[in-house]
Amino acid sequence: MALFLGSRTNGGRALPDYFLVYFLLVDLLEFPNFGQDEKVAWSVPVQYEGRLYVVEHRKMGLGIFEPQLDPTKRMSGPVTEQGERDSVEICKLIQKACDLAEPYFEWRAQLQAKGSELNVVNHSRWLFERYEFFRSEAYRAASESEARREQKDYTGAWHASKQADWFAQSAIEAFFSWTEHAFIHLAILQGKLTTGEEVRVVAAADWRAKFKAAIDVSESAAKAHYDRLLDLRTQIRNFLAHGSFGKRGEAFSFHSGAGAVPLLISEGANHPFHIAGRPATQDFLALSQIQEFIDWLWATHLATAKLHLDSSLPSILTYAVNGTYASAMQDEDTMREFVEHLERKWDDAANMDW
Repeated sequence: MALFLGSRTNGGRALPDYFLVYFLLVDLLEFPNFGQDEKVAWSVPVQYEGRLYVVEHRKMGLGIFEPQLDPTKRMSGPVTEQGERDSVEICKLIQKACDLAEPYFEWRAQLQAKGSELNVVNHSRWLFERYEFFRSEAYRAASESEARREQKDYTGAWHASKQADWFAQSAIEAFFSWTEHAFIHLAILQGKLTTGEEVRVVAAADWRAKFKAAIDVSESAAKAHYDRLLDLRTQIRNFLAHGSFGKRGEAFSFHSGAGAVPLLISEGANHPFHIAGRPATQDFLALSQIQEFIDWLWATHLATAKLHLDSSLPSILTYAVNGTYASAMQDEDTMREFVEHLERKWDDAANMDW
């Protein structure tokens, strides 16, 4: 009862991350752990100068709590001055110990990454909504430009047209950002990535590797979309990420009898310059090609996976190994029930309703 009625100290508000404190006290130093309780994930009693305190991870956060030692009381009281002084010192000791335990934390990280007991954070919906926002703004600005042109407001039309291009380019970048993330989750849901190390390797690889991890390019339609998007991605990277010289890599021009000739920088080591290349894709044509890919993607067998991606639930590698995802991917109704079940469990865990 004394520990249950503990009062949160101000000195405990500067503790390191809850997981570092747990690994330090429970795993490494083997302090006793009272385990879960109502709105409490774990609770570790500690003594300082012969006085009892508890380090506890509650719904409202990690803290150092001073117990209510009066057996007649049924409510927690204000923290004593001694308790505040002690909590500051306990916090300093835990901070110092966490710094010294860094090699242990690194070892734990390497060990966990080799296995499948990991959750992969899912930002797919947020990233896709970002793409949709820029795409919508691009078409809005393009419509405004056309309307102003019809009104013979050519200056306003020019400004709106420029904004339409900016929004379109931002939408294209946002699309590729989404795919770099979503392809990894699609690969996990299909059981193609099952350990933290495998996810790390693909996450560090280029866009081509991520696409192929998620989608079989031996199928003709998939290969057509892959080639088209790869060419578009190369243009966008040349133009936006590599100095904005030109979508085809045209950084120079030279004079000739034919007039000004663009000189293109290529990615080839043996022939780094060219005067001819594939035509640049216009921004709004690129948006159309992107939408065609998205429509095609969610018309394939991967449509079931969309329910999971849109849920923002993490992808659980254990489920990729034990067949849980394979079962859920059978049809949309099964996946929908599975997602709803996981969402309930996630909410309960967040609220510490055990």
